[in-house]
Amino acid sequence: MPKFPNFSGYSPHLTSGSILDILLVSFLIYQFLLLVRGTRAVPMLTGVGALVIAFYIAHLTNLRTLDWLVGTILPYSIFALIVIFQTEIRQALARLGRNLTLSRSSQNGASDAFDDIVMAASTFSQDQTGALVVIEREIGLRTYIESGVALDAHLSYDLLATLFRPSAPLHDGAVILQKDRVAAAACFLPLSMNPLLSTQLGTRHRAGIGITEETDAVSVIVSEETGGISIAVGGQVERDITPERLRLRLAELLTRYAPQSVLSHPSAHPGAHSISQLTSNSADVLLSHGEDRALRSQERGGERGDQS
Repeated sequence: MPKFPNFSGYSPHLTSGSILDILLVSFLIYQFLLLVRGTRAVPMLTGVGALVIAFYIAHLTNLRTLDWLVGTILPYSIFALIVIFQTEIRQALARLGRNLTLSRSSQNGASDAFDDIVMAASTFSQDQTGALVVIEREIGLRTYIESGVALDAHLSYDLLATLFRPSAPLHDGAVILQKDRVAAAACFLPLSMNPLLSTQLGTRHRAGIGITEETDAVSVIVSEETGGISIAVGGQVERDITPERLRLRLAELLTRYAPQSVLSHPSAHPGAHSISQLTSNSADVLLSHGEDRALRSQERGGERGDQS
């Protein structure tokens, strides 16, 4: 029979250092649980916990073969855990870096033009035009920018409306913003694999949520089916919000004050138009851009055929 230690009559002497140690460990455990809650890490941690319990039981009951097997595998399990939980570890380190960073210059730069985003989202919602806008904050999105078409254009309502026009060649994919610039369009984003997400969410919503799981970016999503506006940050999504609510949330996330005024309709904005009233010049520019890409692809294909 295993012998358990006798704690009768034992009264630990608590010092200020011991209390601080307990509080720090409790805080780390709490933050870890917050990090893995609702992710794929939960069932994996359950399996790891089962292995630890099996090792403890085998050690107490003197099961030599099982004790040897688990004891041999356990030292290498730390490397397996790093590979399995690489996403969660990356998120934790990114969150720690954000908390330790004092400068918020990138957030302030991105907040200067978010009113155009709100007006565009309002128009997309009324016309039921699908859209996905990603706002870069402190963590760079260069990897995802390079997956799309580089623009580096000044952010405006008209540009967003033109990019997401259903007939435009760049309307598929995400538009990534850097401060007050449109860095790229038609970008590919990682899809969220969170099993707790609603099955009603399509690829556009899962991509918008997925990028916020990997970085500290903010995603604004407009559903093509319902016209509902959603905002995602930190892997969490707030669905079916009003344009005014979107405006306040962006103001909060981008650290800019937003007065409690009624959001003006895009038609009241100077130079603003609905999607159906966009100038043909903007559409022609995008169409010619898409044709140039197709022509370059054909030329590359012809060169490969000649080489073969």
